[in-house]
Parts: sequence; C-alpha cells; structure tokens
Amino acid sequence: MSFSDKRFPYGPFVSHETPREYLRNYYLLHGMEDLLVLNTTVEDLSKISTESGRDRWRLTLRKHNMDQDVDEWWQEVFDAVIIANGQFSVPYVPEVKGLSQYIAKYPRRVMHSKYYRQPHPFNDKKILIVGNALSGRDIANELLKVARLPVYVSRRHKSIWEGPEPKPGIEWRPVIKGYVAERGHIMFEDDSYLEDVDQVIYCTGYKPSFPFWNIQANGGHLYNYDKEKLNGSFLHTFFRDHPTLGIIGFGQTLAFRSYEYQAIALARVFSGRNALPLPTTLEQEDWERSWEEHTKEQGIEFHAVSFENGDLLRWYDELSNIAGLPICGKGRVPPAFTDEAMRHLENILDPASPHE
Repeated sequence: MSFSDKRFPYGPFVSHETPREYLRNYYLLHGMEDLLVLNTTVEDLSKISTESGRDRWRLTLRKHNMDQDVDEWWQEVFDAVIIANGQFSVPYVPEVKGLSQYIAKYPRRVMHSKYYRQPHPFNDKKILIVGNALSGRDIANELLKVARLPVYVSRRHKSIWEGPEPKPGIEWRPVIKGYVAERGHIMFEDDSYLEDVDQVIYCTGYKPSFPFWNIQANGGHLYNYDKEKLNGSFLHTFFRDHPTLGIIGFGQTLAFRSYEYQAIALARVFSGRNALPLPTTLEQEDWERSWEEHTKEQGIEFHAVSFENGDLLRWYDELSNIAGLPICGKGRVPPAFTDEAMRHLENILDPASPHE
C-alpha cells in the first residue's frame, strides 16, 4: 500500500494517523504543497461545450475567509478534471426491522465506523460489530485490547482474512434479523440474540456521493445507485461520454499503487502523450458490459478489482499500455509490480500469516 517511489511504513497494525502522515510527507518530499489549494469546496462542476469539440469544465468554488469570517465564491474553467473525492463520506447503514425504534430508545448505542477514533471509550463495554471487511476487522482488533470479551462480529460472508475459526476474543454471529427495542434485544438469522449490548458499530461501508455534479449541465447522473456503478466508465478511470473527465480511487482496490497507475494514464491522455489511443466508444461499451458480467459471475461489486483472481495486474497492464513511457523524460514511468510487492500483498491476503 504505497506509491512506487516512497515506501509505506509497513507494520502489524496501522492506525489512521499513519496513512495521513504518509500522504503529508509525500507532498513535502516532491515539493508539491504549492500546487494545492486546501479548505476549498467544489460547489458545482459543469461541462462547457466548445467549438473544437473538446469539452471544458467550469468549477464553482467556495472558501471561508477566516479574517473576515465570510465565504468567498468564485469560478474557474479547466481543460480537464479528475475527480478524486473518495467514497467514504456518506455512511451506509442497511435497513433492518426495528432499528429506528432501537435507536430512538437507545440513541447512543448505535454508531457507524466513520465516527470511530480510539478504542479507550469502549473500555469494558459489550460490543457488537456489524461487518467484517476492512474497517470491521481493524476495529475488532483494536477493541480486543479494551472491550469486554468476546467482541461480537455479525458477518454475512467469510472475509479473505479469516480462517476457519475466529481469533481468540472474537465471537462470530450471523446477519442481524431485527431489533426488539422493548427488550433491548438484537436478533440474528439463526434465532439467537444478544441483550444489553453497550455499543453497536456498523462497519457497512459508504454511499458514493458527488454533490458537486451538475446533472442538468452534464447530461445525466454520474453514478447509478440501482446498479451501484459509475455511468459509462472505462477501466474505472475514464468516461466514454466525458473524454476530459477522469476519476481516481473509486472502488475496492489496492490503495495508492492503483491511484498511481490511474494518475499516470490520465495525465498522458489529457496531455496528448499517451502511447495508445483510448478504445472507441463502442469498444468501451463492450468493456463495460463484459466487466459487469464478469463481476456478477465473481459475486463482487462492479468497481472491485481483485488481486486474487488476477484482475488487478491485468488492470495495471491495461492502464500502463495506454500510458506508455514518458516522452523526452517528462512524466512518470508506470511502476513495475515487483516480487517484493507481490509477497507483501500475498502475506496480507493469507489468513494464516502473522500480520495481525
């Protein structure tokens, strides 16, 4: 989990401060801090059609002036835009029978992992974690040190990090069937239940959000919530209906290194220095259809690019082929996915490896 030119401080368990500090140091290392304008909100992103046929983009921006205590608004026009706002801002909590009544009666008992910061507030608490993906696994590991054991984990499927039995201190439970607020019970699909739970922590992901996207000006929605995928995307990076728009870091994939491949490919295409042209619109449509069929067969989300089935390395190859090598030394070379990186990734994905 790192960019190719600066190693990530690997460790047995990385807290949220570590990647934040890694990114801050990365910008300082490359002297890029002067290229950033921070604490600025993109209020609107609208496409501008031009006579040349190459779309441009108008951004409406807002920044708070601390000295005068006012918001300053302005607009700027760009030749190309890359969306990299992430997808971890709007928490998703599934609808469950009785949950609303349970929250009304016990308003502080239910939270989302987005608001989890430190383990110490949960000292000697009876905890139920809902979900066993990345955040669920990480929070469970931290709470093992302070919570009343066992820490309960409600899970729908076995995760790639789990062995045949839960690790000491964790007890698996099936999917929640409903809440009974009058009794304080949490019911599971096997008809078992928990009572007197001090804290339920939902680690159930997020809803993609693009509040700045101007639907009318841009000819439709950017994201299809019914199909849970970007509209008209190609390689999870380009948009066939918006050739001057790109996106980085959307979906389930290997952080930082994947972003590097995407950024190189987008920079080459937007500057006209790509080695291979993008496929035609029809070919991009074919890719979208075939990828949708592939992910359905695999039982994964549309924007999940998995290492285990070989999709990740094939994706890197496709992005690298489009980008090609730099011209006259200007630009970054698509990094090689080394044997060392492969070993690190295989170690992370092996539930028997001692990386907890």
